[in-house]
Amino acid sequence: MSFQESPRLSEEEAFYMQCRAAYLAVFRSSLTNIASKQQLCRVLQLAGRNPSRATLSKYWNAKTSKLNFDDFCEILKCERATEEAELMRAFKKMDVNGDGYISHSALEKALTTRGEKMTTEEVNAVFSLADINKDGKLDYAEFCRLFVSTVEQCQSAALDKLDADAKLKKQNFGSQSYSPSKSSVLSEAAVVATHGAESDSTLKKDSRSSSRPSSARSRRSSLSNSVTISSSKTGKIPEPPGLQDWQHICMKGCFFVEDDGSISSLQYQLHVSQTTDVYLTIQPLSLSHRPDKSSLWMAVDMALFVLSAGETKEDSTLVCFTESKDKEKYSWRGELKAGTYHLLPFTSGCRLKKRSKKSLSNKPVELVYRTDTGELDLTRELREVLSEIFDIIDLDGNGLLSLEEYNFFELRTSGEKCDKDAWAVCKENFDMRKNQLTRQGFMELNLMEATEKDGDPADLWVTLEAMGYNRVLELVETCPFQVDVYCEATQPSMQPLIMDSGPKLLNQAIQKSITARTGAKALRGHDNVFIYTYRGEHRISSLIANKTNQKVTVHVNNEQSRNCCSSRGLTVFAVEVPARTKMVCQHVLPISEKQDWTYNCTETILPNT
Repeated sequence: MSFQESPRLSEEEAFYMQCRAAYLAVFRSSLTNIASKQQLCRVLQLAGRNPSRATLSKYWNAKTSKLNFDDFCEILKCERATEEAELMRAFKKMDVNGDGYISHSALEKALTTRGEKMTTEEVNAVFSLADINKDGKLDYAEFCRLFVSTVEQCQSAALDKLDADAKLKKQNFGSQSYSPSKSSVLSEAAVVATHGAESDSTLKKDSRSSSRPSSARSRRSSLSNSVTISSSKTGKIPEPPGLQDWQHICMKGCFFVEDDGSISSLQYQLHVSQTTDVYLTIQPLSLSHRPDKSSLWMAVDMALFVLSAGETKEDSTLVCFTESKDKEKYSWRGELKAGTYHLLPFTSGCRLKKRSKKSLSNKPVELVYRTDTGELDLTRELREVLSEIFDIIDLDGNGLLSLEEYNFFELRTSGEKCDKDAWAVCKENFDMRKNQLTRQGFMELNLMEATEKDGDPADLWVTLEAMGYNRVLELVETCPFQVDVYCEATQPSMQPLIMDSGPKLLNQAIQKSITARTGAKALRGHDNVFIYTYRGEHRISSLIANKTNQKVTVHVNNEQSRNCCSSRGLTVFAVEVPARTKMVCQHVLPISEKQDWTYNCTETILPNT
């Protein structure tokens, strides 16, 4: 991700700069993988973290063989830095006299018997650093200040090295290995204090220099693309005249961010009985009953890909996709022949990403409470969110949930379907109309589940988080949308689908949309590795085609871009493309659509190792 040059770094720029500085203080390259738990610990410490053994085991278990730079960045988002106040609280629990000091013997007992146990030698090392008066007592306030100061010095040294080493900054390749000394000893003691004493159970700054490798061979293998797009440029498709007289069908859906960072959604099957002019739109869905709260998802980009519905994936061909944008609405107008089509919703992932799971400053919202009569009920906040969820899963917008619509919700939240017998039981116990669940019935169903658990909200939180809500009931990992189809000459029909081949079809459609709209450019020195760059009005997408018989690794550098954000979440990254394969490299959007934006990308072949 790259931002316009500014004397002050944004929070995101500063974060990625710190990530990179810590990583390159340990490894020679941001493309080098973390290969052991010990390496993970070292690089986390350099980033100002204080990882316990439990924390390290959470990210490095028996199945882990490597972690890359992207993984490291995600870990840092989840693991907050240790604060001085937190350390003080932990040490105060060991200070039985309350005089601000801990004796050597008391500290040794605490650190060698509780939580993540230290050795006697390690405890002695702590004292040698922190017993400033040499009186056999630890002034733990001074120790905490020393620890925080040391962490800040490590971070500052890593950043200074990144800034001062011109070759490092130019290449995005690193320095010699970091050899921990005082910082690792202090960190170990802080780990035991915070994770043991409390509970025994326990963008970087834009650079004018390129990040491509500096060898002559690498320069010959590079390809640079640059394009500036004006904020005022628009080619929006006007609504057809007399649109109110066209036949219309509407269907809702959702983009969901999965645990692995991928994005999924329902897909649709459209049938038109005769050749007709068609006007297609997709746009974020406004949930209006909470107008006082901003809707983050309204800024999420999206598109709708239309494929002919062949008998197999190979028979499906890309017909069209929405390229025009008017505010939040993305549209296409043209002629569709009589037949059946797949409608595949898409978002680039630039503005809809997996959020950090670190604890929020706010306390989790209460979901249930007991009334004056002692009965359980849903809180107002939960009822508002359940009403939002009802609006989202009411796909046809008729104010009722059919069994099919309810099962899309069940599959999302529990992984199981409700059969017809269970639906009949729902009919007996909850408010229904025309064999469909009403909004009130949906509330009653969730209240029953809370009552069965005697008020334990755990299952309710599973449901809410599966639907994209965080612990303060903000919708952060979901983007609801609405698809509208207008046909001039015939009434269209549309139904939602969960297709096993859906992700492959969408990937095929995205690749085709890129290669069909632009020519291929070969990387110099590699006649069989090509870059395709689709340049739309609101999105730029690139694809790498590897026509060789061996995998290639392409180093991608967006450092010279301005006012741009990448779906990769990083300014510099690498893409490994298997032999005889095409792969989407990245999608890029403007950070601010009110300003001009410049896409400037350099792709470089890295030697296979």
